[in-house]
Amino acid sequence: MLEPDFEDEIRAILTSIQDEIQSRLQEFDSVLKTGDEESIFAELVFCILTPQSKAKSAWAAVKRLLGKGLLLAGTEDQVLRELIGVRFKYKKAGYVIEARNKFLIDGKLVIKSRISRFSDAYDAREWLVRNVKGIGYKEASHFLRNIGPGADLAILDRHILKNLRSLQVIEEVPASLSRRRYLEIEEGMNKLSERVGIPMSHLDLVLWYKETGEVFK
Repeated sequence: MLEPDFEDEIRAILTSIQDEIQSRLQEFDSVLKTGDEESIFAELVFCILTPQSKAKSAWAAVKRLLGKGLLLAGTEDQVLRELIGVRFKYKKAGYVIEARNKFLIDGKLVIKSRISRFSDAYDAREWLVRNVKGIGYKEASHFLRNIGPGADLAILDRHILKNLRSLQVIEEVPASLSRRRYLEIEEGMNKLSERVGIPMSHLDLVLWYKETGEVFK
């Protein structure tokens, strides 16, 4: 049973940052609807770079790639040089190039139409996990949330998992997450969302804020 003080704490956090969360979710929701191919691909690259790296370092790298025109045209070596502060950057630079090639048709990026064809975010996530190297369930969920369709998906990073343990959704933070375990914990987070009356899209950002003190990507 979730302790009342935990419920009160996360509700209080939501109240204090409600406007900021709403603003951020509106930004996310507009990306796939009105964003161009490059902006959508930038979000995918961000999610490829985030594992075991700080989110701000990953996003700073993406912004450098965008600023220098390398996101869509850079070689692997050029991309690599911009991954400052990103762990496993040699491997991830290769993933970025492979992901870009995955969405190129006749030299043009078509990630927007490829993702938009899925009517269900869960189906889109499964496709991404199977087809884009460097993208697991957490990264695919994060990407889909950041471009709009994945508002109800759980982004089970270490910050969220730590808080789910504190909130008694899981007994311990797993060392790794199989597909089955990821979906089990996601279902537990959904039940927590229903119990405390906070939508999944908001709950993720509330728990992130509880751990980091900010609302980010």
